[in-house]
Amino acid sequence: MLKRIPKVFRNFYFVTTTLFLVWMLFFDANDFITQYQMSSKLSDLEDAKQYYLDKIAEVQKDRKELMSNPELLEKFAREKYLMKRPNEEVFIIVPKKEE
Repeated sequence: MLKRIPKVFRNFYFVTTTLFLVWMLFFDANDFITQYQMSSKLSDLEDAKQYYLDKIAEVQKDRKELMSNPELLEKFAREKYLMKRPNEEVFIIVPKKEE
């Protein structure tokens, strides 16, 4: 039966190399599938990092504008935090939900 197998495939180095490659591609802790999943996760994390860096830059720009303009700061405080001046009343109008 061994005579039917070509001599190239019976070579010790070929068999060892083939077994090593199969082991590394499918059974090792760092196999091909795991490497692909990790690469995909890294790409997603880099995208998220860029998103958050953009958001940080936007918030820093808004903060700089708010700190340099008192009128804008007052408008922001009134709208977002419902702050008011002394002797003022704030009315909040909530739209009625249709059912």
